[in-house]
Amino acid sequence: MRPLKPLALFVAFCALLLWNGKVMADGTTAHDFTFTAIDGTPLPMKSFAGKAVLVVNTASQCGFTPQYAALQDLWTRYRDRGFVLVGVPSNDFGGQEPGTEAEIKEFCEVTFNVDFPLTMKVKVAGDGAHPFYEWAGRELGALAKPRWNFHKYLIGPDGRLADWFSTPTSPTAPRVLKAVEAALPK
Repeated sequence: MRPLKPLALFVAFCALLLWNGKVMADGTTAHDFTFTAIDGTPLPMKSFAGKAVLVVNTASQCGFTPQYAALQDLWTRYRDRGFVLVGVPSNDFGGQEPGTEAEIKEFCEVTFNVDFPLTMKVKVAGDGAHPFYEWAGRELGALAKPRWNFHKYLIGPDGRLADWFSTPTSPTAPRVLKAVEAALPK
């Protein structure tokens, strides 16, 4: 197979930029979506306008479940500086979140002292995924879609996606901390 010529690479790159620009041109932001809080009340993302938000799909029976401790640390460190962390329980990957909302909430509070907002359990991947996750996947592309539990999306104060972090990336990894610091309201 012959390697692509620089002009062909440039054209492909420009097409990708145009396509991405078209998707983002509709004006949709994270603030246009609403989750349901784990207690059953609406959790509109617009209530976090002006703040940096980390949205993380979670599971209680996963090898990455200990990340709850690091998520709580991150929340504690930055919540007084305009940061919100939203945990989104999902049973999509390996059936590792089989419990009820009450069981999930109790597990998180008792095991990890979690006090950041949690949503009701939702689908985050595939057919029937929550509209926020469908939008984030369109905005950032296939590589940025959740492939497992504890995938993280960082949203800026304007509601735009600022970054994403794959499952094995610790919530307190230097890369995450740097991105959160940059996304905090000025």
